[in-house]
Amino acid sequence: MVAQAHGATLNGIDALPVLVEVDFIGTREPGFRIVGLPDKAVQESVERVRSAIRNCELRIPNNLVICNLAPGDIRKEGPLLDLPIAITVLAGTNQVPPEELAKTLLVGELGLDGEVRRVDGALNIALMAAELGYERLIVPEPNAEEAAVVQSVEVYGVRSLLEAVEFLNGSMFPARTTLSLERPATMEYGVDFEDIRGQLSAIRALEVTAAGAHNVLLVGPPGSGKTMLARRLPTILPPLSLQESIEVTRIYSAVGAKGTKQGLIWDRPFRSPHHTASYAAVVGGGKTPRPGEISLAHFGVLFMDEMPEFDRGVLESLRQPLEDGVCTVARVQDTQTFPAECILVGAMNPCPCGLKGYPEAQCVSSPAVCGKYANKISGPLLDRIDLHVTVPRLKPDELLNMQPSEPSAAIRERVLKARERQEQRLGKARTNAKMTPRELRETVDLDAECKEFMRVMSANLGISARVFDRLLKVARTIADLKGDGALSKAHLAEAVQYRSMS
Repeated sequence: MVAQAHGATLNGIDALPVLVEVDFIGTREPGFRIVGLPDKAVQESVERVRSAIRNCELRIPNNLVICNLAPGDIRKEGPLLDLPIAITVLAGTNQVPPEELAKTLLVGELGLDGEVRRVDGALNIALMAAELGYERLIVPEPNAEEAAVVQSVEVYGVRSLLEAVEFLNGSMFPARTTLSLERPATMEYGVDFEDIRGQLSAIRALEVTAAGAHNVLLVGPPGSGKTMLARRLPTILPPLSLQESIEVTRIYSAVGAKGTKQGLIWDRPFRSPHHTASYAAVVGGGKTPRPGEISLAHFGVLFMDEMPEFDRGVLESLRQPLEDGVCTVARVQDTQTFPAECILVGAMNPCPCGLKGYPEAQCVSSPAVCGKYANKISGPLLDRIDLHVTVPRLKPDELLNMQPSEPSAAIRERVLKARERQEQRLGKARTNAKMTPRELRETVDLDAECKEFMRVMSANLGISARVFDRLLKVARTIADLKGDGALSKAHLAEAVQYRSMS
């Protein structure tokens, strides 16, 4: 008799169904073979499954066991299939009723003692199960809350193989796992703009950044507060919606970046890769493509400190994701497209030593070296960064005498109102930074004075057509923060001053 059960595997951040089939062949030499394009981890599940069945005092067939993982042209990776393989073997030996497996999907890693351990991608698998019409999902208990985000599928968490067998046999009735989908009333950030002294112009620029979801580059000497400013940007961003939270959670779950955290991720991501990070680490890659830092920053902030120190190829690879909001990773075996809609915050010194332009300290870098340093960030990439902000070094008297800055909560209120105006104009979850050229022409109408101002600025700064459009988008965000319907010369002037490196 051929027994069947339903499992799943991950391909990038998407879950794919796997039909587990087991047949028993009478032979003098019992064994266990897995076919269907398994990777090393799946092949090793043979020993985990046999030990788990034995240590749970269940019967192991004394035959050659052939286990097929269908479809056979998709590579199966990781220990996700341990539990469905074991249950299929037990169904084939009448220790589990086969009819109970028809609308049930199982995933879980088995320990040698029969413990069912957590796996990656529980939410992704639950979303796939709902889409394909499965009625019941059995997962490791540590994954149950995450999977229960999908409420159209009954989710049950089990701690051991024996619990799963007793549940399927009807001798144990675990409670269905449920989860509230309401966002926490308050969010704990641990940092606040109130911590910062001075730098009012930089804080204002980050307010514009948050309001319109624009990219920003902070330029200043070491110790001027660039990192402090960047780390506080998530505190003034709007809270994640339920759909955004699900999207962020499924990315983190698929790559195993959630740790022990249960349920949904409600915090805006903040990712800060080191400048030695490789292309694959930042953009995504590997033999089987996986998301990189730019995708882990989806709906949040990607902070690249010491930006010119990153490899040139890494920086240039950001151009397409910043433009399209997705990152495509192509390999010979597979091509994956990952979401990458984030705010890029770059930080750099004015020169290698960081002292260029400051009379109180002498720059030790030659003009040629300074120019080479600045040119590490190409013009096309700079064009895609809407705001270029100077963050000056504060003097001791300024640090001692300045009052704390405005708290993040007050700034966030203005950002929320500006985002509401954008949604009314562009549609739900749309921001000024993502306006298409057609939307820009339809929503930004310049009077004669504004047109003349932009004509003069374009000639003086030598800006490209892309930068021209981005200036209009930033000006539109500035107007939204002020609650103004039409653009004025003042809005455009503030937008232009954020192009100091153009």
